[in-house]
Amino acid sequence: MIRKDKIIIIGGNAAGPAAAAKAKRVNPDAEVILFEAGEFISTGTCELPYLFSGEIKEPEQIVFFNPDTFYQKKGVTVYINHFVEDIDTRNKTIKVQDLKTGAFSEFQYDKLILTAGSKARKHIQFKDAANSFTLKNISDSIKIRKFLASSNVKNISVIGSGFIGLESAEVFIKSGYNVSLIEKSPYPFPSAEPEIRALIKELLEKNNISFYPDANIAPIINNGSINAININGRLIDTDLVINAVGFSPDVYLAVKANLKLGASGAIKVDTKLRTSDFNIYAAGDVAEITDFTTGRPIWNPFASYAYENGHIAGENAAGGNVSSSPAIKNISLRLFDNFYVSVGLTAIEAEENKFLTNYVTDVQPGFASVLPGSGKVFGKIVYEKNSGRLFGASFFGGREVEGFGNLISALIKLKQPAGILAELNYNYTPPLSPLKNLPSTLGNKIIRNKKY
Repeated sequence: MIRKDKIIIIGGNAAGPAAAAKAKRVNPDAEVILFEAGEFISTGTCELPYLFSGEIKEPEQIVFFNPDTFYQKKGVTVYINHFVEDIDTRNKTIKVQDLKTGAFSEFQYDKLILTAGSKARKHIQFKDAANSFTLKNISDSIKIRKFLASSNVKNISVIGSGFIGLESAEVFIKSGYNVSLIEKSPYPFPSAEPEIRALIKELLEKNNISFYPDANIAPIINNGSINAININGRLIDTDLVINAVGFSPDVYLAVKANLKLGASGAIKVDTKLRTSDFNIYAAGDVAEITDFTTGRPIWNPFASYAYENGHIAGENAAGGNVSSSPAIKNISLRLFDNFYVSVGLTAIEAEENKFLTNYVTDVQPGFASVLPGSGKVFGKIVYEKNSGRLFGASFFGGREVEGFGNLISALIKLKQPAGILAELNYNYTPPLSPLKNLPSTLGNKIIRNKKY
């Protein structure tokens, strides 16, 4: 009897289930097993903040499979609450602990896929307090919801003003809490363009979120809980703390297995998503990807890239031969009634990569200004000084900015000059767009000013 190939996936969020399902489709005869240390697999994570605004009612709505349904529909065996403790690369085995019973087991693999994802960081001084939480997964959201239900919470402090920090601040202020947003930099959202940061700061103030920049902080802890935070000598009351100070790739197993890490700290992989061990692949937040414009490896922990590369790793582990393509960053954020989109390189990122660039900015109505509800949209285009090649863009305004971002992403992929934005034929109807569309005016400004 011929032994079936055994493919093991470690990690059950976006990349892991994608890899497992794809591996089983490519090689239906293979035995495919997925291990997850937590309670849930195949969950939404970008949706987590909206559990607190009421836009998503229950955590179960963003749990798309459980072990039984995943086996029934995908043919993959799933073990939840199982922590993979070690990888023996020589004998091609893993050591697994059942977190419910404490028992250890050993599993043999032919190919292994690491999709352990990333870990939310906590501010070191807030690490062990009973009312200090992260918001990274379903389990985090359940803990926070239980705490809110069982405690008299009025004041919430959010540490960090990146994606999770801003989204958390929005949903909690909408839910009637007093929200303090604490940031060590002078402006919120440090990764964004300076103009965007200023617009976000204005929006926070408009919506009664107390923003504390340049913050040196220390908790005041009583009976294991934080009841105030010292910010530059000023005390603010707090009943609950959300740590939104960033993430780091979960490379615990990779380090133990002596797999090579990249400069970002994530696992180094080739175009097939194979690690430095021929029989081990990696995808999702745990691994690096290649930036399209710079050609350099980067760490970009977003679900869309994890899902796509999970499929590639799964196919190759099952005997396929597909390559991952360099990625163009295309990310977005909702903040109250405004949306932020960033595509490609920001001006700061271009400078860090030693490109000589110019940029232009403009503000236009989202649609015909004579119609009710029309607001202003800010745009910034970054391009190479000599060639004029489009490198990136940032937008802040209404829902139309998603379309602008996708347009810019396509033009970056085609390596087009930024001035082509002035040559395109844009859709026009007053309820959807102004006669002079923002990308068009930006393109005309580039050409008119002869910026390249």
